[in-house]
Amino acid sequence: MIGTPQNAEWPVDSRLDLGSMAYMAWNGLSRRVVQLYIGLLLYGLSGALQVRSELGLDPWDVLHQGLSHHLGIAIGTVSILVGAAVLLGWVPLRQRPGFGTVSNVVLIGTSLNVSLMWLPHVHLIGWRIVDMLAGVLLCGLATGMYIGASLGPGPRDGLMTGLARRTGRSIRLIRTSLELTVLAAGWLLGGTVGIGTVVFALAIGPLAQLSMPVFHVATRPRTLEPGTIPGREATVSS
Repeated sequence: MIGTPQNAEWPVDSRLDLGSMAYMAWNGLSRRVVQLYIGLLLYGLSGALQVRSELGLDPWDVLHQGLSHHLGIAIGTVSILVGAAVLLGWVPLRQRPGFGTVSNVVLIGTSLNVSLMWLPHVHLIGWRIVDMLAGVLLCGLATGMYIGASLGPGPRDGLMTGLARRTGRSIRLIRTSLELTVLAAGWLLGGTVGIGTVVFALAIGPLAQLSMPVFHVATRPRTLEPGTIPGREATVSS
């Protein structure tokens, strides 16, 4: 039986100290969950700002608002119900929801309702334009945050990618078709379509493209050289 030499020195991996482990945990699941939740709450706030502007909503919120008028329930509640229904549409597409997917369904609608309770009604066109622009900008920021957390797509995004995979069509075509369909349905139901809808359609892609790299969180731990302090990239002198 071969024994371990008494004078053998086991390699010490500085990555396994408590400080490094805490750092890696924060940059792992903990940070991702916090970022996800902030992003979803801000997304709901962005929708509320667009509602208050009365200058036009994004396609899905046009549908939500139209249904809200006819069902007599809050727009955020409709968003939750529609999100749950869309999630059921994932079943035949064999899409698997993540933690962020379920959170998306609940938190955006809840945040939208709460924000509308606190945001004042504005009548001057200048303030309405400010609300509209702030809503679109905030939506781009929030999109980057919740997508960057990598905890699962929203129900509507998952439907889009699932349909693209099953049909072989491009994501752009599927997305355009879905959004035009819900926009038309929402408009027929009385949802607000206007300049804000156009601004959202033109700006949300570039804004999300800018914000996603900023908030992207790597899902795999980085490989650090021995003696390197995580987050500082400085070598500890002996």
